[in-house]
Amino acid sequence: MGTTATSTVLVVDDEPMVREVVARYLELDGLRVHEAADGPAALGWLDEHCPDLVVLDIMLPGVDGLTILRRLRATGEIPVILLTARAEEVDRVIGLELGADDYVVKPFSPRELTARVRSVLRRARATPSTGVDGAPLIFDRLRIEPLTREVWVGERRVELTPKEFDLLHTLARSPRQVFSRRQLLARVWDSAPEYQDAATVTVHVGRLRQKLEVDPDDPRWITTAWGVGYRFEP
Repeated sequence: MGTTATSTVLVVDDEPMVREVVARYLELDGLRVHEAADGPAALGWLDEHCPDLVVLDIMLPGVDGLTILRRLRATGEIPVILLTARAEEVDRVIGLELGADDYVVKPFSPRELTARVRSVLRRARATPSTGVDGAPLIFDRLRIEPLTREVWVGERRVELTPKEFDLLHTLARSPRQVFSRRQLLARVWDSAPEYQDAATVTVHVGRLRQKLEVDPDDPRWITTAWGVGYRFEP
């Protein structure tokens, strides 16, 4: 349990059995759990409380999960794990683009979800990885500040989600090294590759390019090693 022992998780799903099972497993792992059965109930609770993580079903009555995710990302960086059905691939990609930290496909193993929750909480609470001395990484007009987790392109501060920063920092600390998607899943998402979709990495790389590059279709910083993965070009 360790770092997650006092964490609070909001579980939002319109299926009572799913909420009950997820809540039971998370509570056994030492977490405080609150439940919401629909979108309006979740938003009402979030107006009054700030959980450490939200487990959020995409398909919800009243207000859907992606709308809730948008509102969360407009006001802060509470970690979010999406629950999705297998047929909701487009929604999963949109969720990642909106800044979801992870997703689990239904039907899922409660133990797997608990492990994902523990992993996301651990990363959210950890002291940022700063290399040997936490010194800024500077590449021409791009500056990465590990201690403050800020990124600048010239005089423009670039707003990144925690996962986007972690991905950029991982790549930039090892210029020109090619990382496979499996390696990045393990390092940035702290996730066993068999539990995660390589599309997660692809979507986040695309978001970074949109935010950093002059021409995202012809990237200067994060390039593709075709058939292998990605590298950072200094």
